[in-house]
Amino acid sequence: MIIDRAGLAEFLRRRRESLQPEDVGLPRGQRRRTSGLRREEVATLCHISADYYSRLERARGPHPSEQMVASIAQGLHLSIDERDHLFRLAGHHPPVRSGAVGEHISPGVLRIFDRLADTPAEIVTELGETLRQNALGVALNGDLTRFTGPARSIGYRWFTDPACRALYHPDDHQLHSRVFASGLRHVVTLRGPGSRAAYLQGLLLDSCEEFRAVWDEHEIGIRYQHVKRLLHPEVGLLELTCQAMLDPEQGHSLLVYTAVPGTESYDKLALLSVIGAQTLAARTT
Repeated sequence: MIIDRAGLAEFLRRRRESLQPEDVGLPRGQRRRTSGLRREEVATLCHISADYYSRLERARGPHPSEQMVASIAQGLHLSIDERDHLFRLAGHHPPVRSGAVGEHISPGVLRIFDRLADTPAEIVTELGETLRQNALGVALNGDLTRFTGPARSIGYRWFTDPACRALYHPDDHQLHSRVFASGLRHVVTLRGPGSRAAYLQGLLLDSCEEFRAVWDEHEIGIRYQHVKRLLHPEVGLLELTCQAMLDPEQGHSLLVYTAVPGTESYDKLALLSVIGAQTLAARTT
């Protein structure tokens, strides 16, 4: 396919101008004259340089890679149809749509996520792969987007990486193992033998005796109790409720962690928001 530079530039500009700061979780400010978002703001959302994005809008610059196009589509909060259109304008074939297994987050879920600044939140796939975390989510669970390969799945990490278990109360480890095995069995059945879920199943059966034992129980539908107990390295024990909002079209879940007001965990979560902000500031100075 051939890149349509003029069409790409016009589409990017129109989409940028149609977005307001509130749509993407940005403050409006008092001196805003731009119609929609600024190019610099879009570049930040897309994790690219402002110069690179500006050249695309001016129908100049290099041919963007598929990975770059996917990042721009996500940053501009495009729908699936808009994402596919962007790929074609950029001279690429759109990603294959094969059910609810993609990693493109829907605009509606992103709009909700962008407004969650005072409580830990993350967006995960059906295999427990973290696609996005807010700052307090990183302060609570660490940066879960850094993992690659099979380790992107928290279920896989649970059975293969002892560090993954350190965040959870030891008395709950058996339940976690049952939940992860049960959830993987559900996805394997849903997606079939050639799926990524089946691939993870095979890896774990070959490498982990504990997983084989739990898998042989053939449990399905095992879920967490109302409260998760986390052992945070800085604030200690946290008893949190994890609410999940499912996007059925994409198979993603928006996870939000909350504590009951007036409890010790509520105060610790508030303290964690301060610690997380201070840690982020220290990293950028």
